[in-house]
Amino acid sequence: MKETVLTAKGLSVGYGRKVIVDRLDFEIHSGEIFTIIGKNGAGKSTVLRTIASQLPLLGGAVRINDTNIISMSLNDIAKSLSVCFTDRITAEKMTCEDMVSTGRYPYTGRLGILSANDRKIVHEAMELTGVTYLADTDIRRISDGQRQIVMLARAIAQQPQILILDEPTSFLDINNKLRLLGILKELVRSKDIAVVQTLHELDLAQRFSDKILCISNGKADRIGTPEEIFGGSYISELYDISCGTFDNLFGTAEAQRIEGEPQIFVIGGGGSGISIYRRLQRQGIPFAAGVIHENDVEYSTAKSLAAELISEKAFEPINDESVHKAMSVMEKCSEVICCTESFGTMNSGNKKLLEKAEIMGILKMPDNI
Repeated sequence: MKETVLTAKGLSVGYGRKVIVDRLDFEIHSGEIFTIIGKNGAGKSTVLRTIASQLPLLGGAVRINDTNIISMSLNDIAKSLSVCFTDRITAEKMTCEDMVSTGRYPYTGRLGILSANDRKIVHEAMELTGVTYLADTDIRRISDGQRQIVMLARAIAQQPQILILDEPTSFLDINNKLRLLGILKELVRSKDIAVVQTLHELDLAQRFSDKILCISNGKADRIGTPEEIFGGSYISELYDISCGTFDNLFGTAEAQRIEGEPQIFVIGGGGSGISIYRRLQRQGIPFAAGVIHENDVEYSTAKSLAAELISEKAFEPINDESVHKAMSVMEKCSEVICCTESFGTMNSGNKKLLEKAEIMGILKMPDNI
């Protein structure tokens, strides 16, 4: 059983006297990544800043281990909890190593003089995050993405029980997003610390979180594992998605389908049709797709983007009824695109669609659309 390192009970947060999120209850355990999601303005960052003691509590209590945070000194809090926010840095004449070194200040006393051990910890944090090559570079002379990684190194050098990050991937390219989240995953495994973060990238939240807190309408709307959160239509409801669809399986969004009578029929399967579906959507062409098995990797994309979809039950061969239905739709289209090059037992019905399209003279190569 993991140790509880932070507890919020009846927590109310906001600015001044205005409560933005009211009466939150949650526990955060060592060795887990706890992610907060919700719409813009939901209060995610405000929750982080409050549990980090950067904003005063408006109600309830926060405990680190068994100690109420309001009875702790800022220095004691800093030894248990470190923060990595995306605020602009205004430091003058500081190298990146100087910035990472400030993570040791809770341990150095008033003069801020680093011991040999402190410097060793700083160098280890920079090596872990891959920013050693920036050690002598002015912090003002690096990119936003590099700065974000340097600030993570600073937080790690603080050797906290709890690491708090607000949108840690916001300035990073995809490789560095994955690298940063991989570093966090390694930290919770090897150091048994707790990571508390906010994320807008739902696919990353789904893949890298152990627990997810969803904030909506000023309250904790739901809390659970990624499997519990990313199910059914919940994410679409949480974000009021109306300009497209959300794919729970992959944690990704699709654009809004083009409605209307299908002009093109796409024979796909096995993922072969996904790029064609998206290309047709971008071109504003309503299309039909089929026959796609309900357990096919491209089923959810076809369901999201096709004006009409003919599907078959999972693990069942395409039956004559489905072929007949697809044929009726296809005969009304001016063009047919076949994306798959092979037909087996389960999708042999689609071969009949291909043969019919050839007879009708409306078959078109995918590269020509």
